Amino acid sequence: MIGVYDSGYGGLSVLRHLVEALPEHDFVYLGDSGRAPYGGRDAHTLLDFAEQAVERLFEEGCGLVVVACNTVSCVCLRHLQQRYCGPGSGRRVLGVTIPGAELAVSIGAARVGILATSRTVSSGTYVAEIHKLDPTVQVLQQAAPLLAGVVEEGWEDSEIAELCVRRYLDRMPPVEALLLGCTHYPYLAGALGRARPGLRLLDPAPFLARRLVEWLARHPGFVTAAEPPGRLRVLCTGDPQAFAEHGERFLGARVPPVEHVAEIDGRLAHADPAHAPKGQIVRPRRGSRWPGSS
Repeated sequence: MIGVYDSGYGGLSVLRHLVEALPEHDFVYLGDSGRAPYGGRDAHTLLDFAEQAVERLFEEGCGLVVVACNTVSCVCLRHLQQRYCGPGSGRRVLGVTIPGAELAVSIGAARVGILATSRTVSSGTYVAEIHKLDPTVQVLQQAAPLLAGVVEEGWEDSEIAELCVRRYLDRMPPVEALLLGCTHYPYLAGALGRARPGLRLLDPAPFLARRLVEWLARHPGFVTAAEPPGRLRVLCTGDPQAFAEHGERFLGARVPPVEHVAEIDGRLAHADPAHAPKGQIVRPRRGSRWPGSS
């Protein structure tokens, strides 16, 4: 079973490519929509969220977790790998950053732009990974903190999207290609193309899927084909009904019944939203559980 973790809806677009490339496997998707967006979070908060999410996916039976979120991949991936993926652990955590850098270098452009969240840009990870592969590539970054929210609202074809995209790209010198460093940004391809006609847009998701197929061929012991194959479970920390409704356009298919998980006592646990505490809240003593959690 393969786990896919993202800060919200956007990673469902990555999941779509993974499912197409690996139909023989089962997947569990965790979208941390209740705590999104991640792009402006401090590093320590991101580490806490990422630990909780991958631990939940390991507990669900995933031997491999793919971090679809660019922000987490850029800030937390090395920590997650060192914490959970030691020799003999039988676990692996992979991210989108290295495949994204490989894609950017593979096209042979001299000037590549990175459009991403503020935290992804400030990490400098994409610049470092691209220069490991080809130090001659000039990398120009631009943080675009409003764009993920525009897509989450379904406004990617609106005047708001056009204005935001143009304002951000106006801050970036001319580039030959633009790496979309957030899972939401491929949905802004129309607005980006109109703002910079002829600009080559690079979506890491299809490339990531191809690279994962190759990785699994080299490392067959971490996940095995399911029988029957193709089952998908979806977890989220926000409103499950809203997640299913909004998630359909990202996944490109109907989202299966969404299971709710919530942070309880420092971990993500299954919890019935109907039993969520309301009004003034007194936290249970450490080690006890909210009603309806598991």
